[in-house]
Amino acid sequence: MSLVEEAPGYLQVFSDGSVERLAPEIVPASLESTNGYTSKDVIIDSSKPVTGRLFLPRIASSGSINKLPVIVYFHGGGFCIGSTTWAGYHHFLGDLSTASQSIVLSVDYRLAPENRLPIAYEDCYSSLDWLARQVGSEPWLEQADLSRMFLSGDSAGGNIVHHVAIKSIQNNSCHIIKIKGLLPIHPYFGSEQRTEKEKAEGAAEEVASNDMFWRLSIPEGLNRDYYGCNFQKAELSATEWSQFPAVVVFVAGLDFLKERGVMYAEFLRKKGVKMVRLVETEGESHVFHVFYPESEATRLLQQQMIEFMKSS
Repeated sequence: MSLVEEAPGYLQVFSDGSVERLAPEIVPASLESTNGYTSKDVIIDSSKPVTGRLFLPRIASSGSINKLPVIVYFHGGGFCIGSTTWAGYHHFLGDLSTASQSIVLSVDYRLAPENRLPIAYEDCYSSLDWLARQVGSEPWLEQADLSRMFLSGDSAGGNIVHHVAIKSIQNNSCHIIKIKGLLPIHPYFGSEQRTEKEKAEGAAEEVASNDMFWRLSIPEGLNRDYYGCNFQKAELSATEWSQFPAVVVFVAGLDFLKERGVMYAEFLRKKGVKMVRLVETEGESHVFHVFYPESEATRLLQQQMIEFMKSS
């Protein structure tokens, strides 16, 4: 048995198909209020399994009668790693719940390469169905306003945001839920056509890493022009594009994926999406908010997210 793919410190894939994931610091959910929020883990679909972590801000849990918006968040990790339990995600989303006075559902979808795309899209879309079913019975959702739902996620999670939004438009099956806006953070896209940044001198290591994650996550036998990787392959009518929610695309100035994020925003504008914003955090790297959830840049990102939610 030999090592065939590796993301040092995070992932090892072996020749027999076995996978070892090396998790960073994790945080358990807690019913005790921490920094203004409580959290608990939920089962979204036990048969797959798909789980999630709910965050409830203190004002909501103390009896406020106001309905609260809902943020559904999909973690990053190249579709192959990541979890709601990772400390960076837990602290970032708990603080976002408090600052935005929103209920947050962070989703643990099944990971590649054991579960290749489009499984992550299906799992994450099922979280919307779960919310619609649970809103009348789950005590933590008593104040949830599903007509003010926002989808967010970073890296691969930002990619998932796009595809869950498309799936919700195409299905048009749940009248309870209204997706008011999308907030992809440093979204992870690609294509067979290399960008200028990817062709530049010194980019080989970053390109190889991105290619590895795509190789592990897209269906076997397909390339990076698979619709899940290349957003330009989306098959939506003009009418469907007109129904696409408002979008704010967050990019980071030092992020190797910044170019793809800018291209994504431009693509949506050309498709006639009603509101598309592009917000850059200068001097920061890919998913800095996960590595530094209490940094000044992360606080600014959270405030920008809140401002977008209020305007949508």
